[in-house]
Amino acid sequence: MSTTLQRTRTTAGRIAGLAAGGVALVTLAAAPAGAHTGHPLDGMSDGLAHPLFGPDHLLAMVAVGVLAACATDRRVRWATPIAFVVGMVGGAALGFGGVEVPGVELLIAASVMVLGGLIAFGVGDKALLLPVVAAAMGAVHGHAHGAELPDAAVPLAYAAGFVIATAALHAAGAGVGTALRRSELGRQIAGAALAVGGAFFLLAG
Repeated sequence: MSTTLQRTRTTAGRIAGLAAGGVALVTLAAAPAGAHTGHPLDGMSDGLAHPLFGPDHLLAMVAVGVLAACATDRRVRWATPIAFVVGMVGGAALGFGGVEVPGVELLIAASVMVLGGLIAFGVGDKALLLPVVAAAMGAVHGHAHGAELPDAAVPLAYAAGFVIATAALHAAGAGVGTALRRSELGRQIAGAALAVGGAFFLLAG
């Protein structure tokens, strides 16, 4: 049990560490929107809250952790959440820069449905393309984060906040996924519940 917890913490730490470099790139891309003055940490709490208090973001990010942990291929376990964060950073840069993506909210809802389906059907056991899928989904979620940059927020602090929150949600999902590896029925139920949640968001949108 202690080994499992240690692996989960290590995974989260590495994801957050890799993503930290990407935050700097987001800040550079946000230069046109970055004429903020004030405390350097202004906006970090907003960044932390955005994934945590948006149920569609929260479910998707937990689902990425679950999906990664359920994979038997070690490369997929690492690459899937990392790819999501990298894609999210790129998407946030577009959002900060004012680039519009039509139907972002619908794409976010669809991502929850797709992730739920992948978990339910056990695709994570063998699909090496999961990191590519995760990166694309991360870009969609990241664009939503970037486009909703608060006026008073420092882009770097805001980006750091949502990267940290995302890494934490991935780690939480990885813990759940590790437990679900022992229960195929549990994995199927969890995946189906996520898919239903995504369908609800899709219809509500």
